[in-house]
Amino acid sequence: MSKATKKAVSAPKAKKAAPAAKTKTKSAAAPAKTRARITAAKQEPVKKPAAKPRTVAAKTATAAPAKPAAVPSGSTHEFTGFTPYKMKKGEEYMNKVQRQHFRAILMDWKMELMREVDRTMHHLQDDAANYPDPNDRATQESDFTLELRTRDRERKLIKKIDESLGNLGAGDYGYCEVCGVEIGIRRLEARPTAMQCIDCKTLDEIREKHLSG
Repeated sequence: MSKATKKAVSAPKAKKAAPAAKTKTKSAAAPAKTRARITAAKQEPVKKPAAKPRTVAAKTATAAPAKPAAVPSGSTHEFTGFTPYKMKKGEEYMNKVQRQHFRAILMDWKMELMREVDRTMHHLQDDAANYPDPNDRATQESDFTLELRTRDRERKLIKKIDESLGNLGAGDYGYCEVCGVEIGIRRLEARPTAMQCIDCKTLDEIREKHLSG
């Protein structure tokens, strides 16, 4: 066979081999790209929402007032520092034991209120200060006004307690001042200074609502 014939035969083989090389290159490049993507995904840090920490920090920065508001510790509505009375079957209403029970409640409540009034006076004297910041002065005045109003209500309640103690001594305690019926042990324990039965009190409140409305 001549050299020209050999060249003619070998040329097509070279052309056919070229696509195979390309295929190998493509197939080798594809896993490389996939691995690169996986590696990049692993190396890429997970994005965490940063809004919540910033929100908490903002709330923390604005939540601190210049001076904490004073909270009244006394209650002008009810007194719970006692053991409820256990009535016996056929027991006479407002007997000696019951009167002693309510006398103890009224006296303990009065002493608690008097301690609160004294505490407020000392608190106002100790915390009285001239703040240069107008906002601080306004906060202090608001706190003092709230406490003084609460203590004023408690002073009035002390007078009602004294009146109830007087009724106990006179034998009138526990009876409605309007209709004369029994007010009831449970109602008196809920409101020891009650002067009316629940029905008369309800009618009073309805009349006041109509007059004010």
